Amino acid sequence: MRTLSDRRGRLVARLLLVVALILGTLSLRAPARADLQNPRQDFLRASTSGLFLHWGERTAPAHTNCSAWESDVTTGGWTPDYWVDEARKLHAQYLVLATFHSRLGYARPWPSKIPGSCSTKRDFLGELIAAAKAKGLKTILYMTDDPQWHADGGHEWLDSAGYSAYKGTQVDLTTRDGFGQFSYDNFFEVMGRYPDLGGFWIDNDNDYWLSHNLYQQIYQKRPAYTLSNNNEDTPIMDMISNEQKTGMTPSYDYPQALYTAQPRLTEADFKLPSTGAWWYDGTNPAVDKKLTLGRLITNAGSSVKALMAETAQVNGKFPSNQAAFNDFANGYLDPIWASLHGVEGGGYLYGGLKPGVWNDGAQGVTTISKTDPVLQYIHVITPPGTSTLKLRDNGYQVTAVTNLRTGAAIPYSQADGTLSLTGLSDWDPYDTVFKVTARGRVGVIAPSAYAMSASASASGHGAAAAADADYLTYWDNNKTLPVRLDFNLDAARTVRYLGINQREDSVSYARSDTEQSARIKGYRVYVSADGKSWGSPVKSGTLPSARGVAFIDIPAVSTSHVRLEVTSTYATATDTARYKRLRIDEAWLGGAYASSGSGVPARPESASVASGPSAAMDPYGPESALASALVNSDASLARVPNSGPPKGAEQKLR
Repeated sequence: MRTLSDRRGRLVARLLLVVALILGTLSLRAPARADLQNPRQDFLRASTSGLFLHWGERTAPAHTNCSAWESDVTTGGWTPDYWVDEARKLHAQYLVLATFHSRLGYARPWPSKIPGSCSTKRDFLGELIAAAKAKGLKTILYMTDDPQWHADGGHEWLDSAGYSAYKGTQVDLTTRDGFGQFSYDNFFEVMGRYPDLGGFWIDNDNDYWLSHNLYQQIYQKRPAYTLSNNNEDTPIMDMISNEQKTGMTPSYDYPQALYTAQPRLTEADFKLPSTGAWWYDGTNPAVDKKLTLGRLITNAGSSVKALMAETAQVNGKFPSNQAAFNDFANGYLDPIWASLHGVEGGGYLYGGLKPGVWNDGAQGVTTISKTDPVLQYIHVITPPGTSTLKLRDNGYQVTAVTNLRTGAAIPYSQADGTLSLTGLSDWDPYDTVFKVTARGRVGVIAPSAYAMSASASASGHGAAAAADADYLTYWDNNKTLPVRLDFNLDAARTVRYLGINQREDSVSYARSDTEQSARIKGYRVYVSADGKSWGSPVKSGTLPSARGVAFIDIPAVSTSHVRLEVTSTYATATDTARYKRLRIDEAWLGGAYASSGSGVPARPESASVASGPSAAMDPYGPESALASALVNSDASLARVPNSGPPKGAEQKLR
């Protein structure tokens, strides 16, 4: 795999050459690296899910003649409204069309003036864009740089001679450089034809694109387009998509495998058919409802967009099992849609109740309203073995709990940092959703009450960043273990617990020797009256390798200094990127727990909520720094992880 640093080095060298050649004739005003947040991303940030469509010349039964394929598509009754309506049944907000695909014959479903591969006379892409727009959805076009499957199936799918004649020079489309030129031209043709396209979903980078500043030109020519990249976090892209990860426990908890920290836009793409290829291969596999709905829900509960792939036949229709699932999903999602759309994942930078593993075998996620910071939802995907559900309340003073589907009031109580729902039964087979309202958060000691210091810090990521109410900054231990993080209070105060949001740039289970969690494993907590004499730890133990907020309860003590000592993390020496690495977005001290029917909110009920990924979030108050900033390329590079799983480590879209 080409690393991002390697590609950056080559890009810089080529940029210098290109700029020298074209200076004065071309102005590239778009930044060298994209903004972490930008208005063009609004529709993706507001989306819950999309429908991924792999459909092309090699859709079964495969065609080797472009005209014959187009004829069979048309006479078969293809209509863009079918895809749009099926996407709406899935409650998706966008579609990604993968036809110019290496395993599907590189067909272009629009009338192209550029020879080189199949191009239709009918404008299927234009019809889809218009049909989606009419119903409030956007269409994104899949693009590949990969010519390696040019002769897959014993047929040559690329026409080097035709493209060479068009260019007036010899170009071999079966090479990456040659195919890079061909696809580069197609990017510009598409941009010229389709101003209402939502953007491009890109599988791999190509050196030709990089040396010719493709992405910068896309942002300049079509400022509303977004760019998504498959499996590799390329900073200039708006979003990284993570593909078909498996092996988690439970299997539906896809976000356990993701490694890119929010608020970076992230997407998870997965097949709805339980078996078979990403494209229609002539079979009709079943759709696993528990797995599919679980993935959709856990993605929503982690602020990850769910790109759900279905396998369209030549006429565009889905096999009966997938069509039946869409009908089922339409009715199933309607009553709980408020808990999945217009929300952020709870337990991360957006605030909210703790997700993940709960009591007695229960597991699920929480979501929090983007417009109301005290409105939350508990999604119980795997119910407990008892009639009680317990989860950490993260300091929220709960005022009511109801079953979202039925409206029935649910008995609850709060004590010692835990919200308990009792008398539960009749669990939904896929997702029991509880609506939770609260007055706010209580008992959290504001960060203004203490100063932070650490025994080790990486340059630019000092201890203060661990408690500055800004999730765009974080403390980094500079790969030093053991390491200490100290809270220096301005006066003696009662402390009951520590809350910690570790940076979500690490998988939370050991997928391989080189992909292990960099989260805290062993820890000790000390207190001191003077910051010099610490004595024995008041608490020591092991935190689970889990996403979301973590808590360490300690015996109630009045103290002016608290020390968290991390003795180990979950990454092993074979994982050189994560070994001994520790990054903490925010850490805070709790002086009291919320309790049933009592307590003072941490902020007024009427507190306003900013739009975007900031408002409901921080442990102490509004995160204006995150709400207002559009982070430029230099800042985002320091804050967005630049490496991901090796290409080919998971099942590929090939």
